Amino acid sequence: MNRAERFMGWKRTGLVFAMAAALAACATTTSPTGRTQYMAYSDGELNQMGAQAFNEMKSKQKTQTGGQQNAYVQCVVNALVQQLPPEWRGLPWETAVFVDDSPNAFALPGGKVGVNTGMFKVAKNQDQLAAVIGHEIGHVYARHTNERVSRQSATSTGLAVLGALAGTRYGQTGSDLVTQGGGMAAQVGVLLPFSRTQEGEADEIGQRLMAQAGFDPAQAADLWENMIAASAGRSPEWLSTHPDPQNRIRSLEARAPSLQPVYLAARQAGHTPRCGP
Repeated sequence: MNRAERFMGWKRTGLVFAMAAALAACATTTSPTGRTQYMAYSDGELNQMGAQAFNEMKSKQKTQTGGQQNAYVQCVVNALVQQLPPEWRGLPWETAVFVDDSPNAFALPGGKVGVNTGMFKVAKNQDQLAAVIGHEIGHVYARHTNERVSRQSATSTGLAVLGALAGTRYGQTGSDLVTQGGGMAAQVGVLLPFSRTQEGEADEIGQRLMAQAGFDPAQAADLWENMIAASAGRSPEWLSTHPDPQNRIRSLEARAPSLQPVYLAARQAGHTPRCGP
């Protein structure tokens, strides 16, 4: 074995150990719906990154200060957060309304919630606004950001190993093909379908939070009807990080009747939010 072959052997070994270490570092947890998850980062790390990203967004994009829309969003967020377990209620929840006509909202680890002004044209009442915000809070509560970046990190490590192994056998061209082709396969065949799983889970969590907070869970499907009406075209479901809107609506509609008793019990217990329209 010559020096170059020995070097490539060491490189392969190092990458295999790197992949093994990355996978070993992942902690196994269970999502709020009972799904097994793998996390490579601590909540503290993700919360810090979420806060930094939120501050950066606020520094670069115009936000509203004060006013009815800020109070509206804050009221809905507060009502939903009160239905989370104590350790999640205790996060430093913060909201911002971004001056942007696109109907969008998001939530970041650490309890940071942003809503675009364009969302108020689609969410026609407080129940529909609670549907979209509940969905986004569901992502945070289920640690979806941690799960996704952990999975991406492990996938990238695995592709690097495959690329190195291919390079030793077929040369640099073979390495490039495996890495690039494998990257596309991982994106379409692993990462994106997994994200659709997260989206469906966030829908389920958010709709239950709505009902527990005294918002009508049936309005979640109405929100997505409004979203379809406001949107022009979309990518096919198999090449999208979000479920097909019609599939999503059917799932929300199917779940709503089972949540009506939860909603009615919440209202009888005094959970009658009066946030806005």
